[in-house]
Amino acid sequence: YAYAKKMKGVFLLRIEDTDRVRYVPGAEDRIMDTIIDFGLPWDEGVRVGGEYGPYTQSQRLDIYKKYALELVEKGNAYYCFCSKERIDELRKAQQEAHLPTTKYDKHCLGLTSEQVQKNLKDGAPYVIRLNVPKDQIIKFRDEILGDLEFSSNDLDDQVLLKSDGFPTYHLGVV
Repeated sequence: YAYAKKMKGVFLLRIEDTDRVRYVPGAEDRIMDTIIDFGLPWDEGVRVGGEYGPYTQSQRLDIYKKYALELVEKGNAYYCFCSKERIDELRKAQQEAHLPTTKYDKHCLGLTSEQVQKNLKDGAPYVIRLNVPKDQIIKFRDEILGDLEFSSNDLDDQVLLKSDGFPTYHLGVV
């Protein structure tokens, strides 16, 4: 709020309700009432409206799917058909090997386009994962922390779009 006002910007409130497992009915109203009680009214968003709606993420699923598919088309994301059991086994093996972090092994990135299309046609459950390139240095300036850099080899191919069609935080918040 303070940063938006300092920069003569707009304070926009968007509700993140895409984690359906942890969704609590009524929590959104409590959050908005608390924000108002603290004297931080939003200029645009839920209850107020504006130019950039809808403001509840579960009402934006078509938007997230559109951009996830665009990332797939450009090779920056890919379909993953791995079962929860396979992911759990992979994570367990990496933990037993005392690796510093657990990461997806890009197994489904190796599927041919024919295999992917067959899985999609057959209705196989899937997620869409970010395709993090190897051996890249990612640099950016954070307004608070300053210049930062990371090796892409330390990053996981995070799930962007879950099998239920809802985005994860990694896609939804962006």
